[in-house]
Amino acid sequence: MDDISSSGGSHNIDWNTDDELEIANISSSSSSSSSMSTNRNVLSKFEFGESCSSSNHSSKLLEFIEMGFCEAIVTKVIAEIGENDSDSILDTLLTYSTLDEIPHHEHELSDPCLKPEIDLDTDFSDLDDNCSDEDINESVEKDDPLVCLIDMGYSCEEASAAITRCGRDVQLSELIDFITAAHISKEADEESDASAFGSCSRPKNKKKSRKEIFWMKRKNLEKKPKRKRNDEGEDEHVLHLPNPMTGFGIPYEPFHNIHRTIPDAAIGPPYFYFENVAFTPKGSWNEIKRNLYEIEPEFVDSKFFCAAARKRGYIHNLPLTNRSPIQPLPPRTLSEALPSTKQWWPSWDKREQLNCILTCRGSAKLTNRIKLALENSNSNPKGECECEPSEQVKKFVINQCKKWNMVWTGKTKVAPLEPDEIELIMGFPIYHTRGESTAERFKGLGNAFQVDTVAYHLSVLKKLYPNGMNVLSLFSGIGGAEVALHRLGIRMKNVVSVEKSVVCRKILRGWWEQTNQKENLIHVSDVKDVTVDKLEKWIGCFGGFDLVIGGSPCNNLSGGNRWTRDGLDGEILFAFLPLSSYT
Repeated sequence: MDDISSSGGSHNIDWNTDDELEIANISSSSSSSSSMSTNRNVLSKFEFGESCSSSNHSSKLLEFIEMGFCEAIVTKVIAEIGENDSDSILDTLLTYSTLDEIPHHEHELSDPCLKPEIDLDTDFSDLDDNCSDEDINESVEKDDPLVCLIDMGYSCEEASAAITRCGRDVQLSELIDFITAAHISKEADEESDASAFGSCSRPKNKKKSRKEIFWMKRKNLEKKPKRKRNDEGEDEHVLHLPNPMTGFGIPYEPFHNIHRTIPDAAIGPPYFYFENVAFTPKGSWNEIKRNLYEIEPEFVDSKFFCAAARKRGYIHNLPLTNRSPIQPLPPRTLSEALPSTKQWWPSWDKREQLNCILTCRGSAKLTNRIKLALENSNSNPKGECECEPSEQVKKFVINQCKKWNMVWTGKTKVAPLEPDEIELIMGFPIYHTRGESTAERFKGLGNAFQVDTVAYHLSVLKKLYPNGMNVLSLFSGIGGAEVALHRLGIRMKNVVSVEKSVVCRKILRGWWEQTNQKENLIHVSDVKDVTVDKLEKWIGCFGGFDLVIGGSPCNNLSGGNRWTRDGLDGEILFAFLPLSSYT
């Protein structure tokens, strides 16, 4: 990695972001034998009266432990629901059982499509204002992931189950991934469960006991077909993501010959390039592959190209050799990208890169809370700032700065990124989104391609199309694909841009005119308006598309993304591929 940057400050970058370290350190679920051992220990503790101050509580706890549930989960559920409603306790425990059947590795699951109901007019960073400014210790405690998840709209039961399974120290996005993946499993199970219970007949006046209900449900679950697993016991349907995500190569690292099978029907031209978030619901990537000629996706984290992480998968039929990055090389550390922050950056803030760019920003209230916490912790009895903050304050500040991508603008001041700074990091020209509201600028930039990453992959097209190319751009956003091609020096003869947002279309049109593009930019407001007849008309006019490029916008993976758009329907993209070859 020493050759990855031309500046001396980049040679010792720790490329491991928090989520990767968590992937590597997430503990696997306990084996059945250890669970049985734990339950035996719990029972023995009850015999000696060590577990509970209330005999009723102990009896209730034992009842569910004997049914096979984990002590920690039972204790948590009873604490949340109370001891009197046994049916609700059982239903919640069974829900946890469903959650427990889902793999908990971040690279095996995630549902960026399902998200909690959130008021879009709410400034998300103000969720943290539940904490008292009078006591930073209380503030740190209330920054508990359980509180955050509940504030974001998840139920207490869902939040508790995710924390129990994944742990309290994991990133908030992983807890959200776990919950939403469980939603998928639950929805898939409801129909079969309903049919199974619908066929059960019993006397109306005879109510089954909780144990009978539990074992009946458990038996029904055991009848469901199990997923195929390989020799290592892993689910064959799970697509494991690489760590680190360097795809088929990154700039200035030796190129390794990659064996990638592309069927004859998919060999370009025309070329296609499809982007999607890397962490998707289980089976999503396999579904995309099935519709795109079974081509293996290329998973890349944009932290190898810029100063922010952005994990994405790309399925394409582009050549892999002779790639080249855009010159000049973009800054890949915060000190390089935002040099004005360097003088204020404390030694205890070890961040060298940002997390994934969000579609909204941290609030002024939050930055003021951070400032007050730092001033109160730093000051001596005379009120003079002279020492480092306490470890609790450091943890609180670092967590908030990571969550909201805040940078240092003073000795005790942090601030969210400005849109101009995000434009630089995302590879767009400065002021690319200027003229729109701050909220719209964040929204557009958070949903955009990272230009340098995409351009590295598209660079192979420059020699193939010296006279220019025709592009079908799906979900163009603020024009990431178009900017990438322009920066590579590839002339765009005709671009059909499909984008719903009026603001994004306005931004792209403005950039098109400012860069003196001489050819045609055709705007389409809705992908549903791109009919077969229209495609054939365009293809007849300018001889077919050379590149079909698009993908699903950034999803609400971390809960910090207020603005998300509908992703690209696979069937729509896949229908474009054979049509794009017409002449």
